[in-house]
Amino acid sequence: MRTPLYDWHVAHGARIVDFAGWDMPIQYSTIIEEHHTVRKHAGLFDISHMGRLWFEGPDAVEPLQSVITNDVKTMKLGQVRYSLVCNEKGGILDDVLVYRFDQAWMMVVNASNREKIVGWLESHRKLKNLLIEDMTRKRGMIAIQGPAALRLSTELAKAKSWPVPDLAAMKYYFSVLFASAGTTSPVIVSRTGYTGEDGFEIIVENSNLVELCDQVLSLAKRLGIAATPCGLGARDTLRLEAGMPLYGHELSEEIDPFQAELAWAVKMEKGPFIGREALHTRQQDATLPHRVGLEIEGKRIAREGASLLSQGKPVGRVCSGTFSPTLEKAIAMAYVQCDFTAPGTQLEVDIRGKTATARVMPLPFYTRKKT
Repeated sequence: MRTPLYDWHVAHGARIVDFAGWDMPIQYSTIIEEHHTVRKHAGLFDISHMGRLWFEGPDAVEPLQSVITNDVKTMKLGQVRYSLVCNEKGGILDDVLVYRFDQAWMMVVNASNREKIVGWLESHRKLKNLLIEDMTRKRGMIAIQGPAALRLSTELAKAKSWPVPDLAAMKYYFSVLFASAGTTSPVIVSRTGYTGEDGFEIIVENSNLVELCDQVLSLAKRLGIAATPCGLGARDTLRLEAGMPLYGHELSEEIDPFQAELAWAVKMEKGPFIGREALHTRQQDATLPHRVGLEIEGKRIAREGASLLSQGKPVGRVCSGTFSPTLEKAIAMAYVQCDFTAPGTQLEVDIRGKTATARVMPLPFYTRKKT
């Protein structure tokens, strides 16, 4: 599958790879250059491969409440809330963002899990008058991320004459939905992202996406902002520095939210939801491994699956690893036995047959400076 920006990526020199069945840009220049641009200026990402599910109906709240771990009933209009969708055993089917609008809701899911989650929702929706629409192929989605993202997004909104409030006043994890000239479906702008930086994500009709991206880069040039298109490579190093889990690496159907250190996204007191009983039991189980950060001595990268040892005995495994461009250190996220999760704990990691010292670190590795 290809997003509406596929030809745009090719024209801008992107190297294309397969990602969850989508032809996506892995990088345009180098991953390190794109990474630093996002940390210092602004980066433009195509995230149209992410699944976008739309819910309408007078009773949409209850079905959503029953399939996610967080509480949608307490969400304010325009709010965006991170949550997990779990199976009956408490394993994570996906991590999602839920948006609340007037008379409608939206759920953004991972590209690799879209069909699974659509099927799960259909089989558990119970109410026939609830409309669930998969609008992934109908509308595109981009992200503008970095310290200059607010200025660039504000100027973009002015240039498009979008009827949005002051973006500087928009709280993190809030959104706005509005009609725009030249479109038949609403535009959505949210202050969200997956890089650890401030930023905005924008959903528009497919036919308007190329023009929108061109306008972002044109505005950046006029404003003197060093913005550049960025690929999945930089997105991965950025999210890893920010300690953000990735489905298929830190999250899976064998891992529960408490192991993943995502207890803040589980509201056990809200009432029944799928997996709640199992999660209550798993929360008390001290034998289950938990997610930690690791700082690794030297520049060698500990890749997914690398074994973690203590006095020669296996105590965990690496989920994701990279050399951090920002911190100039090798870092990783891993699952380790509970006795070895305390920050400062020293372990050894097996990197292609040779061991290196790894020290448990609190997450995230990187936190942006708030202005």
